[in-house]
Amino acid sequence: MRLIKLKEVMSNTRLGRSTIHKYVAEGEFPKPVSLGEPAVAWIVSEVDDWVLGKIEQRGVC
Repeated sequence: MRLIKLKEVMSNTRLGRSTIHKYVAEGEFPKPVSLGEPAVAWIVSEVDDWVLGKIEQRGVC
């Protein structure tokens, strides 16, 4: 299991910081893991699964 910081999440998803936090608050994006005040990180496999889900949602062109 590998944890990634926000900067890498942003790079992997091409989403901005505020959009990621908005999606987390809405339950539409994986929640970060607390590493202690105020550090957080995301589980890379959960972020990858979210991206794959978006790819599957686009349908066949």
